[in-house]
Amino acid sequence: GGGGGGRGMMAMTENLPARLRDILPADRVLEALEERITYARDGTQRAESVPDVVVRAISADEVEAIVALAHEHQVPITPRGAGTSTTGGAIPVKKGIVLDLTAMNRIKEIDTDNLVAVVEPGVVTGQFHAAVEKLGLFYPPDPASRAVCTLGGNAAMCAGGPRGVKYGVTKDYIIGLEAVTPAFGRIRTGVRTMKGVVGYDLTKLLVGSEGTLGVITEITLRLIPKPEATGTMTAAFPDPAAATETVSRIIASRIIPSMLEFLDQQCIRAAENQLHAGLPVDSRALLLIQVDGPRDSISPQLDRIRDICREKGADPIRIAENAEEAATLMAVRTSLANAILQIEPTKINEDITVPRSRIPEMMRKLQEIGERRGHLIVTFGHAGDGNLHVNVMTDERDPARMASALEAVRDIFVATIEMNGTLSGEHGIGITKSEFLPLEQSPEIIELQKQIKAVFDPRNVMNPGKIFWPVKH
Repeated sequence: GGGGGGRGMMAMTENLPARLRDILPADRVLEALEERITYARDGTQRAESVPDVVVRAISADEVEAIVALAHEHQVPITPRGAGTSTTGGAIPVKKGIVLDLTAMNRIKEIDTDNLVAVVEPGVVTGQFHAAVEKLGLFYPPDPASRAVCTLGGNAAMCAGGPRGVKYGVTKDYIIGLEAVTPAFGRIRTGVRTMKGVVGYDLTKLLVGSEGTLGVITEITLRLIPKPEATGTMTAAFPDPAAATETVSRIIASRIIPSMLEFLDQQCIRAAENQLHAGLPVDSRALLLIQVDGPRDSISPQLDRIRDICREKGADPIRIAENAEEAATLMAVRTSLANAILQIEPTKINEDITVPRSRIPEMMRKLQEIGERRGHLIVTFGHAGDGNLHVNVMTDERDPARMASALEAVRDIFVATIEMNGTLSGEHGIGITKSEFLPLEQSPEIIELQKQIKAVFDPRNVMNPGKIFWPVKH
């Protein structure tokens, strides 16, 4: 169990860069403080730790040699893509080596006959979307950071996105991996076929393991045909409960939108301030809805959804008339993470998930927690699958306000578990949620996972301090 380090690390730290230069060219071993400090944080913005050295690998052979060195000398190693993690997954909390994989960014193959692609971990998600869509194919997972985040990071954290309500998340599209582990070296898991049940599903085990079992060096993805057409609309509601109840009504009508997003009033106003998209700023809640499918199915789907929204008191309802207007509405969703920082300078962003039918209850509970703790809680997210992005607004420069905000977070997690929910739908555990893991998982299950990690990584060098070992920060 511990957090890595020890005598091997102490002896190794001083000549670590020199040993790494035996593996890599000197220009890809970064020692200067001004270089290393840029790897001290990720998208979490609530903790930092400067690594001892940063290396930039360009091949699986290099990764294998680096991991072997780290394992031999018990040096912590933190794999890193674009650093967009919101739970501290890419912060090197135990120092050591940061392994930057962004230069491993080749799309190796797009097999249009078998609807399979093979990519390196540094491929930017949005660029992969564009590459497959040019060929009439579709890779649905679409995290909000897709313009910068990488497929390796998506795999490590099992990223989701708005399209998850209809299409699922990253784990539903990864059918095979190549990864480098401390104990077993380079391994291949999974298949290139749509079916495959030989042995344990190690692919699914590695997806979402947050870099604690090994370093992903190649990903085999399944693709689907690109939908022929899409339609986009918004519906504004006089209260949040009416909006969230509408979500269940839409699904119950046997229409599964490709996107069914919820924004509270604070989000509407912040997004409008930033984008000037013509949003109804006096409305208490907004649903942003997209449907896809055959061209002749779009209008009937939108008409049926509009009728359901009207029945629940929605007004105004806006259906995008062209691609430009649809793009403006879609930009509203991707702008939110930054737009809400107009409200207060710091947000604690959690991605709880509850059964869809309990979203109205959770919204009432969030309001009660915010009032009791003295914090505005701003909520948006993937209402179609019950995944809410709950933002406790605060100011990290004020220790008392930060402390009370963290108490509000605990209250939110307790309420989530009481409603048969989960602490994370797509962001993972990292360091920010590790202390809350026992709320959801039994001691036996946590111990089982620690023992699985010990098989892959007996010296605990792979991203130590994440998931199971709460770190004071």
